[in-house]
Amino acid sequence: MKFLVISDIHGNLEKLDKLDEKFQLADAVLFGGDFALFEHEETGKPVLEKLTKKHEKIFAVLGNCDNPDFLEEIENADVSVQGTVTYDEGIAIAGSGGGSKFTGSTPFERSEEELVSDFDVIENSSEECADENGHWSNLILIMHNPPKDTECDKIPNGVHVGSQLLRDFIEKRTPFLVVTGHIHESAGISKIGDTTVINPGSLGEEGKYGWVTAAKDSEGKWKVDSAELCSL
Repeated sequence: MKFLVISDIHGNLEKLDKLDEKFQLADAVLFGGDFALFEHEETGKPVLEKLTKKHEKIFAVLGNCDNPDFLEEIENADVSVQGTVTYDEGIAIAGSGGGSKFTGSTPFERSEEELVSDFDVIENSSEECADENGHWSNLILIMHNPPKDTECDKIPNGVHVGSQLLRDFIEKRTPFLVVTGHIHESAGISKIGDTTVINPGSLGEEGKYGWVTAAKDSEGKWKVDSAELCSL
């Protein structure tokens, strides 16, 4: 499976158009949130409309710059995995939307408990889907807010500002891939145990995106074969 990984479009339709070749090559698109430009929530819907024309398989969550009411829009467009789990090609994809509470200047800031509660659907179905250790071998998580202490959650002074509770959840359920965003200056790829974590950076502001390939191993478990950061 080939995944185009994007995040933080922030209303920039032009940058979306520049990815047309990658959209055509991808088996699915994983979007880490922030359809809208900061303080311009109305820019989110044109992004959603254009995005849904680019590919038939898009899996997305809201970002902190998106109004929480916009969740209904992405659900109606059948691209939302926020607070739910969707299955595609034998892969389970679940999402957590919004960012952790910080300045209070963006519309969708939440407590860590609220962020991780979007994965209650995983907890409630863990017995039937997990192995004897509680691990999910076919799981992708999309979370706008990054987990703590990776290459994906550092602000310019080097401080890690990600969520400890989201990291704890990753360590507990061991998804094979985590897609995040939010911290533009911390585009990066990290490992939490066997889990690959990628923050592609901001597509809208910096023209950054990611490309991930994954396949089943000899035991039938999904693994990331390669992950890279790219720029337009």
